[in-house]
Amino acid sequence: MTDEIKILVIDENPVRAAILKEGLSDAGLLRVEWIADTSNLYMRISALDPDVVLIDLESPNRDVLEQMFQVSREVRRPIAMFVDQSDSAMITASVDAGVSAYIVDGLKKERIKPILDMTISRFNAFSRLQRELDDTKTKLEERIIIDRAKGILMKQKCIGEDEAYTLLRRNAMNQKKKIAEVAASVVMAADLLS
Repeated sequence: MTDEIKILVIDENPVRAAILKEGLSDAGLLRVEWIADTSNLYMRISALDPDVVLIDLESPNRDVLEQMFQVSREVRRPIAMFVDQSDSAMITASVDAGVSAYIVDGLKKERIKPILDMTISRFNAFSRLQRELDDTKTKLEERIIIDRAKGILMKQKCIGEDEAYTLLRRNAMNQKKKIAEVAASVVMAADLLS
């Protein structure tokens, strides 16, 4: 799988870019694109649609980090950033911008493949956690709506909680909808009538 991935190398310095490209080639990774200009990164990365982004900077600046933040939120790709010097504030800003791996003084061609593998693994782990968090938030929101709808039905129909839930469930099955959707309709109707 990794030999088929498309990799984008972003580096203003052709010598450093050549080191990255050579390390990738030595690892059997041949689908490599290179851009030297860091302006309009979001548009360019979107157009190239790489599987992984490797960005090599002497020192990342705020403009590049803001662009990487936009890229990581919209394009959602593993990103490894190679820098020459460590800076705690930049490390934090880079991680916040969605950089999966921040490598200081690590530009050696034999290290590229392990760094790439780690970047992809870390990105996938973070993505899985993000999906789980989003799913949990959705379920919690649905639970809150269902509880609210049950409360409305209990009050309006003078029934117990189990009966209110059964009523919601029956209506959801009859309408071929999720219980949360029916509950949201009940809550919206109650809000309109109050």
